[in-house]
Amino acid sequence: MLVLAAIPDLQLLKLRRAAAERFAFARAASWGEALDVIRNRPVELAVVDPALGGRASTQEIERLRVLFPSLPFIVYTSLTPATATALLALGQHRIRHVVFTRYDDHPARLRDVLADEEARASSQQLVDELADALSPLPAELKWVLETTLRAPAETQTVQQVAARARVDRSTCARWFTRTGLPSPKLFLAAARVLYAHRLLQDPGFTIEDVTRRLGYARAKTLQQHARSFLGVTLGEMRLSLSTAEAVEIVAQRFLRRAQRAQISAS
Repeated sequence: MLVLAAIPDLQLLKLRRAAAERFAFARAASWGEALDVIRNRPVELAVVDPALGGRASTQEIERLRVLFPSLPFIVYTSLTPATATALLALGQHRIRHVVFTRYDDHPARLRDVLADEEARASSQQLVDELADALSPLPAELKWVLETTLRAPAETQTVQQVAARARVDRSTCARWFTRTGLPSPKLFLAAARVLYAHRLLQDPGFTIEDVTRRLGYARAKTLQQHARSFLGVTLGEMRLSLSTAEAVEIVAQRFLRRAQRAQISAS
């Protein structure tokens, strides 16, 4: 999972040591960079310091929360009178975790906080919904598909899925058929549509942002996929379906076929 790290270097170093290989971090040295990272990279979680600009302030964090309300935030900062005042102001913005450097930022605490927020990410909800359907797959293929659900722009072809799972393309397709899943091509398209839906719930993303971030050459193709998988246009995505409802529609489409296959095999 990719994490925005809008924090000083020392805090980032501690975060990386605690996370090991489970999380990757996109560093932002300013609030402008933080906004660019969120819009252009597959960030699922943000770790921020109100004092990033040199003076403790809530203005930029509040702005990001308004633009990207679906993105979970963790505050990681020093405990000073100025940051204490800022944290009181942030209390109404539903930030669940605050970690203080040199006070409670030992590795176990940082790992627990990251893991707790990871479980709330939209992509993790889909992974959890599809866990039973994906469970019969070989471990490496299952891992590749779970990774694809979290960052669909990074795996866009069946050949890429097969290569990363260390199987040939035909073997990959047979595993999908055996477990009752739709074709690998449809799986990839569905993953991108669900990711697009999550992004479009946030006012900070435009349709053009989402099209570019997911690697589509044209918004028209994404529009066609949205209609095919969710029955709505990209514009309607913002208003007609919650994240949970979109996940349920696509998950049930996969799970019904997988469950029928498992019943037939038993």
